[in-house]
Amino acid sequence: MERAIRYSKKRADILAAIQGTNCHPSAEWVYQQLKPTHPGLSLGTVYRNLIFFRQQGLIQSIGVVGGQERFDGTLTPHSHFVCDCCGSVLDLPDICPDGDLDQTVSRQYGLAVQRHELTFHGQCRSCAQAQSHHQNQIEEESSA
Repeated sequence: MERAIRYSKKRADILAAIQGTNCHPSAEWVYQQLKPTHPGLSLGTVYRNLIFFRQQGLIQSIGVVGGQERFDGTLTPHSHFVCDCCGSVLDLPDICPDGDLDQTVSRQYGLAVQRHELTFHGQCRSCAQAQSHHQNQIEEESSA
């Protein structure tokens, strides 16, 4: 017998927090956002619900960034960029994972591929500019 799924106000608010932002939050971020309006909320409750939502296909995991698993409420196929300096995660909506690649890998390796994710890593614009600025300062000081 299947257990009935109960949707409490807390559970609904946790899902709304993930789906209402594009910052690709961690469980800690969700907890901090909801704690003022849900004083009895625990970080464990947030984690359990995020796992539940991921299993139900309501959110997706982006993976671990800076030691924390990050989530996305946008389920339409798209890619991501992760800044290895500041940890920001950006949607790349125009770079869609190629569905043909699933079939190619399935045929070539005899696997039953259901989906794949495409994540780019590097420096975001702000971090790249800051590094360039810092590098320019070092060059100016060494030539003086």
